[in-house]
Amino acid sequence: MTAAADDPLFLGLMSGTSADGIDAALVRFHGDGAQAHPELVFGRTYPWQEAMRPRLVALGQCASPVTLDEVGALETAIGLAFAEAARRALDESGIAPAAVAAIGAHGQTLAHRPDGALPFTLQLGDASVVAERTGIAVVADFRRRDVAAGGQGAPLVPAFHAAVLHAAGEDRAVLNLGGIANLTLLPARGEVRGFDTGPANGLMDAWCLRYAGKPYDEDGAFAAQGRIDTALLERLLDEPWFALPPPKSTGRDQFHLDWVEAALAGDEAPADVQATLLALTVHSVRNALDATQPGTRRVVVCGGGVHNPVLMAALADALPTACVESSRVHGLDPDFVEAMAFAWLAREHLAGRPGNLPAVTGARGPRVLGALYPA
Repeated sequence: MTAAADDPLFLGLMSGTSADGIDAALVRFHGDGAQAHPELVFGRTYPWQEAMRPRLVALGQCASPVTLDEVGALETAIGLAFAEAARRALDESGIAPAAVAAIGAHGQTLAHRPDGALPFTLQLGDASVVAERTGIAVVADFRRRDVAAGGQGAPLVPAFHAAVLHAAGEDRAVLNLGGIANLTLLPARGEVRGFDTGPANGLMDAWCLRYAGKPYDEDGAFAAQGRIDTALLERLLDEPWFALPPPKSTGRDQFHLDWVEAALAGDEAPADVQATLLALTVHSVRNALDATQPGTRRVVVCGGGVHNPVLMAALADALPTACVESSRVHGLDPDFVEAMAFAWLAREHLAGRPGNLPAVTGARGPRVLGALYPA
């Protein structure tokens, strides 16, 4: 299909569990329908203000109490940060706001409790502020409609994966290595499924910051200094959440440093714990694939973890019958797949098409996701 320069642009804004910045992705979709080819026109990550990220991480893992006044102030502050990221992306790309059909803004997850007596999920970031500051229509609050329909509200990105990465002749999986790891199963024939598998960069980043003084383990160097503590790994894998069947989702409120430290014997070397946390990610991913799609022949990896060569090599070793490769091989920048997905979800909302996959989230049926905040 010939790409048309006048195909609509959408801007996806995403800050994930790691809270390491706001990903902004300007995406042009070529073609009609949900399977339109996405072109990343511009992608950039804008860091949170220095004082903001530690607070977001602490709140995400329930490490400190929060008042209603603080929640309200954070809602506005995060909205302002998202608006600034959008404005910077437009300025740096040279694209006028009028050229953007809508912004898809995920917000920052404060709490995610889809399995409680009164299920809820809470993402902060005032979409009215984003619309007001950018002059662009905003689609936000994507997760709550799925939760209202009995679903997990997550993961939502598998619908985008299915639209752009499915191959009729091959059982594939898409592995997102963000703060939390999640899988999308794309069988050659059959139903698309997706679910969280457990912790990924969130725990490794937090441990690295505390014991190596760095916000993340660059090139996996800290983990490479250590050795896997098999007894600790077994204790971590004994967490009952890992045995739950899909659909399931999780976050920092489940997997945080207090959870790790409760499993420690007390004499572990910090580098050994880092190596073990990396192994935890690998083992939980492998176990999930073995249980749900053992015939997987290709694992397409995206998210920040794709830049950790130690993690990628360990995954390849653990999955010897599958090709483990970056999403870049398929024309998708691994750093911006999730932000592109929320641009796609905004597009689906405007088109009146469902954005969830009930087989993934457990919702009672397909639902149009999000709420529209006009410019």
